Amino acid sequence: MMDVAILAGVSHQTVSRVVNALPGVKPTTRVRVLAAIEQLGYRRNSAARALVTGRSQTLGVVTLNSTLYGPASTLYGIEQAALESKYFVTVASLRSTERPAVRQAIGRLVDQGVEGVVIIAPLVALAEALADLPTDLPIVAVEGDADADIDVVTVGQDAGAHAATAHLLSLGHQTVWHVAGPTDWLEARQRTAGWRRTLEEAGAEVPPPLPGDWSARSGYDAGRVLARMPDVTAIFAANDSMAVGIMRAFHEAGRPIPGAVSLVGFDDVPEAAYYSPPLTTIRQDFGEVGRRSLALLLDQIEAGSRPAQRHVVETTLVVRDSTASTPAAGQPRRRRPSR
Repeated sequence: MMDVAILAGVSHQTVSRVVNALPGVKPTTRVRVLAAIEQLGYRRNSAARALVTGRSQTLGVVTLNSTLYGPASTLYGIEQAALESKYFVTVASLRSTERPAVRQAIGRLVDQGVEGVVIIAPLVALAEALADLPTDLPIVAVEGDADADIDVVTVGQDAGAHAATAHLLSLGHQTVWHVAGPTDWLEARQRTAGWRRTLEEAGAEVPPPLPGDWSARSGYDAGRVLARMPDVTAIFAANDSMAVGIMRAFHEAGRPIPGAVSLVGFDDVPEAAYYSPPLTTIRQDFGEVGRRSLALLLDQIEAGSRPAQRHVVETTLVVRDSTASTPAAGQPRRRRPSR
């Protein structure tokens, strides 16, 4: 930093103000300091800064060791929000969802000097492991149990499932079948609950949900069962990967989508618009999940307290070509316009 100050002809305090984006520096001076930083290739020493300020500008994330779209996208959203706030992120992947493993992961992050921790906790076992966490550490759970004694940011899973099911009912389908996610996932439970509630409120028959495990293979297996049932005209899949498997099974059975069956997924993965047909689905805003999680964590860091708040990020129904109205007698099936 002293080399930058000498080259720019300013004090090291002025360089510090520029580096930390603080006010009180003339625009011409700021430009001169930034030019010196660029010329010398200066990089801020975060360890030294932490010793002086007591702030590491580093946050920890505890997450599943998973490549599934939801957890991976949530992690990316948190990393991007941290970057925008000029924080670093260090990640601890869980080998187990039991309480000792969660505590050990948090301990590793604390040993690295993180100022707070975000825990991506979509599993029931993880939600249970969040009980009795250290009270002096800022913590936010993503997709955690709403009754947990910590701040929780969650996607409106129930409302998303309601939108998917209500959309299919609005097209004239008498009921909607459901290929569910694994029951040890909070998200799967909430999506099933939203689907069931919507059918019950509409006075529609509630068929038994078919089990899945988030994979295209499990969707394909469930789809083969449903494709043999001629009265099945509408399906809500708990994620887009299983919806792809369902598409394949119905294609093999000679029952076109949406000609014979309408299908809605959940997630809006980047490929969903390019499936054949393009998939109607529920979009999750992982960027907003990251921003809200980070905002709550920084509020805790600044306030020195940890309230138990619940923030819900709403979903969006994205209508594409995999859903259509039920055919009237003698009339061709009408597709919904793509968006």
